[in-house]
Amino acid sequence: MTQTKAGSDIAAGRLPEDAYADNFSDLHPLLEPHEARVEADRCYFCYDAPCMQACPTSIDIPQFIRQISTGNPTGSAKTIFEQNILGGMCARVCPTETLCEQVCVREVAEGKPVKIGELQRYATDHYMAGNDTTPFTRAAPTGRKIAVVGAGPAGLSCAHRLAVHGHDVTLFDARDKAGGLNEFGIASYKSVDDFAAREADFILSIGGIELKTGMRLGDTLDLAGLRAEYDAVFLGIGLGGVNALGIDGEDMSGALDAVDYIADLRQATDLSRLPVGRRVVVIGGGMTAVDIAVQTRFLGAEDVTIAYRRGQDRMNASEYEQHLAQTNGVRIVTWAQPKALVSANGAVTAVELERTEDRSGMLAGTGETITLPADMVFKAVGQTLVQTDLGGALDLEKGRIVVDADRRTSLSDVWAGGDCVSGGEDLTVTAVEDGKIAAESINAALSA
Repeated sequence: MTQTKAGSDIAAGRLPEDAYADNFSDLHPLLEPHEARVEADRCYFCYDAPCMQACPTSIDIPQFIRQISTGNPTGSAKTIFEQNILGGMCARVCPTETLCEQVCVREVAEGKPVKIGELQRYATDHYMAGNDTTPFTRAAPTGRKIAVVGAGPAGLSCAHRLAVHGHDVTLFDARDKAGGLNEFGIASYKSVDDFAAREADFILSIGGIELKTGMRLGDTLDLAGLRAEYDAVFLGIGLGGVNALGIDGEDMSGALDAVDYIADLRQATDLSRLPVGRRVVVIGGGMTAVDIAVQTRFLGAEDVTIAYRRGQDRMNASEYEQHLAQTNGVRIVTWAQPKALVSANGAVTAVELERTEDRSGMLAGTGETITLPADMVFKAVGQTLVQTDLGGALDLEKGRIVVDADRRTSLSDVWAGGDCVSGGEDLTVTAVEDGKIAAESINAALSA
């Protein structure tokens, strides 16, 4: 839990008790059946649909929307789950505005796409409300054993597909529950009512998957031992390290990793007891930066600023997410990078930023500085692979695991997917696709 120094303006319970429930309520409430039918009827059911081509998991979007329009949400959900077993979470967290909805014919023609994400959630929530198990039946046991390390989106996707093929899977995770970033790393208002845990249980219901928590690669597990014990290994270990700002004072009170604070928030049973600063500065420009900024506002922070070193058009957070932050009172300061943390009595009181500019494609400081008062400064400048966990056994590129098109690593019996692999997009939906592709490749290799 967050530690603070006496004298810093960091406190819990900044808001009236009922404000927390309101602030952290569902960002996009579930469509009513009539609303879903009306929205589904807006779809043109395009041949060679651009939305389907834009979906990383290749869901047949026109088909599942047609099934909703004809009053068959159960069939619609099955169409989704065939390609994306985490379709429920992806419907909540996918940046559909930059994927399927961006290329929707109605978006191109009218600027108002079909609400594909909300329709996907409608179908998958309908199915999960009435079914405790996935709509798949396991094949006959193959006698093969696969270790899947990491129970996040990539690992869950891989484990489920392998179990469907009849293989026995042991799913390891370093934390005390499955879900990965779905459980510990996304904004609470995107996934309410313990959905991440319920979805993990739904996926594990296929059978043939043994979940072992508190098991971390590089600590209680090692790759050589897994390769010796199992017929194949899949690594969906994510990025366990957090990039530093590279300035003095990062270890002082009030200078925090955004991912750790979000994890605390996600697991908190009483948000009114979570301490938050009155003045917050977030360093970064991605989804995590937006998530921590908006959530600290929702916890009662009065002045929240995102500081990003380049222009707003270069932020990794989508335009929708940027707009979400700004409409909730978050200020975005661009062309500014952290230079120093100002402190008093060992606690952060301000952050000094240097103005930056683009010089022939290279980022450079201008020498001009601005100082923003801050009780909390959150680092949200990306995460890194903890390479020592791999024991030097795998080829790496730019600090991530090298894989081929089948998600196979430089070791013939080891596959990998999700955030930990080179060339990934750091999205839940691409992690799901990685796990699915790897599972099919593993199955083919073990069936040869």
